[in-house]
Amino acid sequence: MGFLARWRIHKKVAASGQVEVSEKDGVRRMHFGTVTVQSAMRVDDPFALEIGYTRSMMAHLLFHPDPRDYLMIGLGGGSTAKWVYRNLPAARTTVVELSPEVLRIARSYFHVPPDDARLRILLGDGAEYLRDQPPAYDVILVDGYDEFSQAAALGTPEFYASCRAALKPNGMLVVNLWGSDPLFHGYVEAISKAFDGVILSLPAEQRGNIIVFGLMRSPGMPKWDELRETGRRLEAQYGLEFVRFVEGLRKMNLHNDRRLLV
Repeated sequence: MGFLARWRIHKKVAASGQVEVSEKDGVRRMHFGTVTVQSAMRVDDPFALEIGYTRSMMAHLLFHPDPRDYLMIGLGGGSTAKWVYRNLPAARTTVVELSPEVLRIARSYFHVPPDDARLRILLGDGAEYLRDQPPAYDVILVDGYDEFSQAAALGTPEFYASCRAALKPNGMLVVNLWGSDPLFHGYVEAISKAFDGVILSLPAEQRGNIIVFGLMRSPGMPKWDELRETGRRLEAQYGLEFVRFVEGLRKMNLHNDRRLLV
């Protein structure tokens, strides 16, 4: 990581690993000891979603437009938590983050708000937290990576079963995966099994990331025209590329010319 030293503004080596913050061209980034960017924030718009895959995770709003209770496993720089905080004022968000240093940096360098009635951040193991949760959440977002891969405990059949058990009857699981991960197909199979095959996959804008959605209920094979209309409405409301998300759903999911078959 020596070539990042020119832009580094923080470095901390802790028991949980090395966490660095760099800044270049108005974008602040979090790294876990490698060049891989774990989180990014545009300094002059800290509540926006800078990285494409975080925007793609918001495609769940196409199917669940008014979520009130979020659970997020993994904080990073807090991009998705901040976006929900700013854009969905009726929603409450609980975040579970394993690393005290990541939480400290997120609040010191990435403008993550303090806890209040709409946001609380808990230090702990996300998989353990989920084991005892009642069906209290509309949406669970999972984005828990170290410097090399997804945390092993967040990719097991037991974990995905716990996610399902913690969702309300119309809830959704949203998981950020790397398509190049040798375990990718195993993760997708486990999500599919946990959600009785009612899943969707969306390739993110940047190469490599694939967002997988597990749905408690089928959306009823929606028509493409209806999804595009919903996408246009959400795009006007939130400024994210929801119409592109709709088109992206054609790439990895069963469909015909008229409908998404899920």
